[in-house]
Amino acid sequence: MSESVIKVAGLWKNFRMYHERNRFIKAALLRGRRATYENFWALQDVSIDVQDGATIGFIGANGSGKSTFLKCLTGIYQPDRGSVQVTGTVAALLELGAGFSPELTGRENIFLNGSILGMSRNDIKQKLDAIVEFAGIGEFIDTPVKNFSSGMTVRLGFSIAAHVEPHILLIDEVLSVGDQSFQRRSSEKIEEFRREGRTIVVVSHSLGLVEQLCTETVWLEKGAVQMRGPSSEVIAAYSGGSYQNHSRDSDSRHEQWGTGDAQLTSLHLGDPAGNTISLIETGAPLRLTLQMNAHMRIESPIVRVSIDTLQGQHVWSTSTQQGHTRLRVLDGPTTAVIAIPNLPLLDGQYTISASILDATGTTELDHHRNWVTFDVHHRGIYDSGVVHIPSTWTVHCD
Repeated sequence: MSESVIKVAGLWKNFRMYHERNRFIKAALLRGRRATYENFWALQDVSIDVQDGATIGFIGANGSGKSTFLKCLTGIYQPDRGSVQVTGTVAALLELGAGFSPELTGRENIFLNGSILGMSRNDIKQKLDAIVEFAGIGEFIDTPVKNFSSGMTVRLGFSIAAHVEPHILLIDEVLSVGDQSFQRRSSEKIEEFRREGRTIVVVSHSLGLVEQLCTETVWLEKGAVQMRGPSSEVIAAYSGGSYQNHSRDSDSRHEQWGTGDAQLTSLHLGDPAGNTISLIETGAPLRLTLQMNAHMRIESPIVRVSIDTLQGQHVWSTSTQQGHTRLRVLDGPTTAVIAIPNLPLLDGQYTISASILDATGTTELDHHRNWVTFDVHHRGIYDSGVVHIPSTWTVHCD
């Protein structure tokens, strides 16, 4: 059995939550006391061993302690109780732009960040071209990082960390910032690390990514370990038990804009009988019902619906332009129904956006972005990715 390269025993981490602050000494003297606070335990009695060569994922709602746990592994935070022991060289991608100086160029930051991660100057020189090529920022390499987009910054950070060739790689959500091409290259690099026997710890809200990369997953809830086991089992338990939390959080993601000449008043997810669905199985039928209204006559409006992952990756969209039944006029309350006989989405959280446009498709009368959030489960399906494509294998021995 492999030895443990990460040993965490009885880890507790506390932060003070201040209700008020004494901004000036005079205020503190006049008040005669310190600013009041309460203790917030971000981690509570967490004990985890990670074997050498394992790829393990951490999932949980915002505020569950995932990022705090990784920062304890790197030594950024010191435990208030318990112990953390990490054996081997570590490269960590904890947050966007960490370890970068915004005033320095991309090239200068490669040398700075590489040295922080333990690379010698000669090593960095030898790998410089490969780092730049992997990051895909060749023409911007001598531009100050403060002018980089978030995607460019995270690509550069991951590229540096990947070329350090660490024994232990810690990744906190940053892969979801990059475009699809970068995510593919990153996944391939992580797969290469796995084959080489490196230890990888991934924190992500992308359940599909965690299931694809990690054989084992830990679910953190309010700073404590809720469950640990095979990724498919833990993800199924987490997404089922936390659906109500996702539904409440969806309000904060919901954005609306438009001219107001027409309004989308409701979006309902249901089964073919019209019953409300809160959790959807891969391959199950789905019925989307849109209620809309207009206080003026609108000729040939276009109604559009799209589905995206929680991280913003576009999955699918349709509109009345593509359907056989077009909306010739909108003048008062109207209902539109989209029947999906077989939902091909795999495990994960998804959002639905909807909009009404004028006949030209250039003016948005009403647009609801990330209007509804829903969860998908799959059982007995071992594909990875976003969609399930039915397939069969035939193997012949020569």
